[in-house]
Amino acid sequence: MATLFICLIAINAQGAEPVFEFEERSVADVLAPDQLPPSFYAFEPDEYWAEPRDSYWVNFSNWVLRQERTQGPRIQWLGQWADRTLSGSEQGLPNNASYLRIGFATESEYGDPAQFEPEARFRLDIPTTKRKLRLVIESESEELIPLEERQRDRQLTEPDRSDTQATGALRYLTQFGDAINFSNDIGVRLRIPADAFWRATARKQWRPDGNWTLSAQQRIYYYHNDGWGERSWFGAGRPAGNGWYFRSSTELEWVHSNRKFVAAQILSLRKHLSNRSTVTPRLGVLGESQPDWRTSSAFADLTWRYRLHSDWVFAELIPALTFPREKNFTDQASVLFRIELYFSGSIQNPY
Repeated sequence: MATLFICLIAINAQGAEPVFEFEERSVADVLAPDQLPPSFYAFEPDEYWAEPRDSYWVNFSNWVLRQERTQGPRIQWLGQWADRTLSGSEQGLPNNASYLRIGFATESEYGDPAQFEPEARFRLDIPTTKRKLRLVIESESEELIPLEERQRDRQLTEPDRSDTQATGALRYLTQFGDAINFSNDIGVRLRIPADAFWRATARKQWRPDGNWTLSAQQRIYYYHNDGWGERSWFGAGRPAGNGWYFRSSTELEWVHSNRKFVAAQILSLRKHLSNRSTVTPRLGVLGESQPDWRTSSAFADLTWRYRLHSDWVFAELIPALTFPREKNFTDQASVLFRIELYFSGSIQNPY
């Protein structure tokens, strides 16, 4: 925990020299519970004055929580070291988008017992200090993941996801005007034989009024072995009252290998139930253009995400219903439980 040193000045009645006394005190001793940000707490604010408890589970969980203090700085140091090495500068940019996400998830479906599956994803995002270049190494190729799988990613466990292999790319960043961000990536899929690719992405976000926030993204890509593709995405969101936030997203993608378009329309609501708990219900419809335009599947899910500790240990509970065309739109129910640890390369506590 961060530490504050409070300097107390005492001046006696005879005009003696000031006497400085230093007392070591914690942030929690100085600030009231309601003045601390939500990520400070590993417990609810009304438990602030509760007596500490000692047990095997508490000791084990404390050991797990201490790993963030150990592994988080290591990930940050790795990004800074690589940044300085590639750029030839003695200074490194401390804020990069590197992360490591590890955990486990278990999913139960009709007639199938729950099975625990480990999960791991990573990104090494290395900005250079002299040019608008980044070296980006990721654990998966987003463009090669089917649209329906991307939209339902949090409903799935690792065996249900496509294996796209890790990628490494050099990314050049530019900006047009005040709002359009543009990036060019040239890289390879890290496998044997290597698969070279190129992708270009343009993004824009704007607010037409005080309520709506609009976002758009256009991406074109080419993989040597899989051909080229295109993705258009548009999102709109606004407050819906009583703490809810409404969001609509529309995506259209060209799948070159199947010579068809696929599309998705997702409607969602989001609400913070407390400083640790968030609930997000969603409705989604997916379609395709071959043999003609038709609905390929629909789904509904509800994500309850709970912050177990600080801002890097989370639990998720996701009940879902899926209606795939290949099952004659018969409902396929599932319930997924996930524990996830998020180690970030940019560690910034707001207190």
